Amino acid sequence: MTTHKTRIAVFCSGGGSNFKSIYHAIAEKPLNAEIVLCLSNRSECGAMEFARENGIATVHLTEKQFNSFDEFAAAMVKRLKDAQIDIVLLAGYMRKVPDAVVKAFPDKMLNIHPALLPKFGGEGMYGLYVHTAVLDAGESESGATVHFVNEEYDKGKILLQRTVPVLAGDTPESLAARVLECEHRLYPEAVEKLLTIQKS
Repeated sequence: MTTHKTRIAVFCSGGGSNFKSIYHAIAEKPLNAEIVLCLSNRSECGAMEFARENGIATVHLTEKQFNSFDEFAAAMVKRLKDAQIDIVLLAGYMRKVPDAVVKAFPDKMLNIHPALLPKFGGEGMYGLYVHTAVLDAGESESGATVHFVNEEYDKGKILLQRTVPVLAGDTPESLAARVLECEHRLYPEAVEKLLTIQKS
């Protein structure tokens, strides 16, 4: 008898570096999980290309394809349910996930944020805006946070967090690079932790 492998969907909008780090971590560790779907609001991006190269199903979904936001949300839920998705990972997905989708996956949807939440979170806090805000505030450290997704930007319960130092002479770009390295280690750990929680 084979045990059920946890079926993961990853939502991406860009190059997919966190998606790749999770994919490789699952391949290297004996985790009873597999990434079976990559969903993106962009039909052509690095993440979608990586998914296609590795035999992972891809779905391109945007609000523009539907007559209403509710229809868009319902289509997203249907795609996830049809693919029998167990958990959803947001990895550089640059759109707010519809509430209907969040409600369909309670405590089963994670996001990674390039700062130490609850600081420097919320609407508009993404990319270099986050790192600029950290530097402008004179913080001595920053880092990355993996949290559960709820209906509010960056307000879900924190699962894992790790710090990185802010160095003298840092620019938003240099801090971003250091935080991204941290993200690539932290997100796979968080996925492993979630899988353990779900198993217990």
